[in-house]
Amino acid sequence: MIKRTNRYTTLAVVAGLLLAGNAFATNGYFTHGTGTKNKSMAGAGIALPEDAIDVANNPAVAPFVGDQFVVGAALFSPIRKYSTTQSQANGMCFPSGCAITIGPNNLTSDSEYFIIPHISKSWQRDNGTAWAVSFYGRGGMNTDWKGGTATFDPDGPGSDFGPMTFPGTYGAGDAGVDFNQAFLDITWAKRVNERVSLGIAGVLVAQWFEANGVATFAPLTETYARPLVETGMPGNPTALSNNGHDWAYGAGLKVGLHAALSDRVDFGIMYQSKIWMTEFDDYADLFAEQGDMDIPPDLKIGLTFKANDKTALSFDIEHIWYSDIASVGNPIALLFNCPTAGRGGTDLSTCLGGNNGGGFGWDDMTVFKLGLRYKAGEDWTWRFGYSYGEQPIPNTEMSFNILAPGVMESHITAGFTLERTKGRQFNMAAMFAPSVSVTGPQNFDPSQNVTFKMYQWELEASYSWRF
Repeated sequence: MIKRTNRYTTLAVVAGLLLAGNAFATNGYFTHGTGTKNKSMAGAGIALPEDAIDVANNPAVAPFVGDQFVVGAALFSPIRKYSTTQSQANGMCFPSGCAITIGPNNLTSDSEYFIIPHISKSWQRDNGTAWAVSFYGRGGMNTDWKGGTATFDPDGPGSDFGPMTFPGTYGAGDAGVDFNQAFLDITWAKRVNERVSLGIAGVLVAQWFEANGVATFAPLTETYARPLVETGMPGNPTALSNNGHDWAYGAGLKVGLHAALSDRVDFGIMYQSKIWMTEFDDYADLFAEQGDMDIPPDLKIGLTFKANDKTALSFDIEHIWYSDIASVGNPIALLFNCPTAGRGGTDLSTCLGGNNGGGFGWDDMTVFKLGLRYKAGEDWTWRFGYSYGEQPIPNTEMSFNILAPGVMESHITAGFTLERTKGRQFNMAAMFAPSVSVTGPQNFDPSQNVTFKMYQWELEASYSWRF
């Protein structure tokens, strides 16, 4: 039976890796939760272990979830729009540099439906120890902007032709990105005593990325600018746009603690280190540090109060350090120190792809989560949740974030578990994230504004059984 279960687990993880879709996550590019029960409480409950997949939120809970296999998937739909206003510059060149005028456009991203899988298996061993293997998908920057126009002077100051209008958001054809992540956690945990357990997980990650329609920014890359400064002849940035999917691989660590503070109150804490990734070589001219895109550190702290045998209330806080990742946290303003930006800059490292290259300018994000679990009887359990975190994109960072408008703030969730047969559970979760709008100046033409509008919904189902 154990060999058969292990074989099924392996096959399920492989299938999940193949099926992991373009998941546009909800707290920046982190999901609002992991696992159906956790998502139905808006991500609250790292101190409320119920399923094997809960080890992805806190590895220390592995000794409390039994021998279990769980598999599930979500249908996720982010609706994203952007618009730009009329411009006074209209792509003209000035002493301070040349404008890139976007539109005016009013577009809706074509990528609206995604599948996000999760799979987990836990094993209880001797002496209060436990193991678990968990797979789950995550992403965050998937857009597909078809149409639109941009106006700029392709020959720069003093050219004979002046500004021209080209198709696409940035004037280089249809623009967008496809960014996906697949995580595999290998978890070990141990009960220190009856009240405290500790856990550690090795986190293995595969990322794949594609960017289209951004070749307009070739003169702002270090590959273009360095030879121009040193020899008078520009370089040829071939790792910037329309290179298909590229892969990166990496690893990190996750540690956690679970403690019963009393018979009614449990405490949980989890810290995930920065996950160091290999570079996206095919996009080394786009991301800072020659295509590097590590995954930021993440901290979760939670309390669960069990009012009685039926009712549990969880309050969690999560903090994500987006600013630790140069390609995500560096402000776009760094680009204007690049020698080819037209403002007299001399710092080649701030060009696209440089060691301090301009990026998306995301701030760190803190999310507050509240969840309720209510056992209505032998068969039914109901869950509800709400979370809020100020979105990470400042309104000074609008132009590049058209590619990645992760501006959600509130998440309203609900779900249930149906257990007709002991140890066999069917779970459902629903999420709605109300519309958020952000407006700010367009960085390459401050005479016009950019507005992002976004809302999301998700339905997730999972099935679990204990052995």
